[in-house]
Amino acid sequence: MSRAPHPLAKYVTLQLPGWAFATIVLGLLAAHGDLSLPVAGLLLAAWIAKDFALFPILRIGYEHGSPDGTGSLLGALGTTQEQLDPEGYVRVGSELWRARVDAERAPVEAGAPVRVVEVRALTLYVEPL
Repeated sequence: MSRAPHPLAKYVTLQLPGWAFATIVLGLLAAHGDLSLPVAGLLLAAWIAKDFALFPILRIGYEHGSPDGTGSLLGALGTTQEQLDPEGYVRVGSELWRARVDAERAPVEAGAPVRVVEVRALTLYVEPL
């Protein structure tokens, strides 16, 4: 089983093209005399420092998990907005989701509490509480 790369490694890898582009532009400006080499180096260092300063804020986007964010819904509690027989809509937090319940547990009446047990595509699979 392969391990997911560390979030910082993923972040730095995705910043490399921007750093390379900034290096080329600043190098060309320095070569043409529009910018001194020390100022170009200072600007590049500031650009890279900015990216590292932003990493703590952006880290969550680079952490391992479900790419669409639905993994955080597993185990969440919701309320049916209409009868699930076996499909309908449930409210989880402030969002309305299409949901499905196993046929042997259907129907689940409107207003009943449910728990999310699986997410497939954008459909929540729920069980009544």
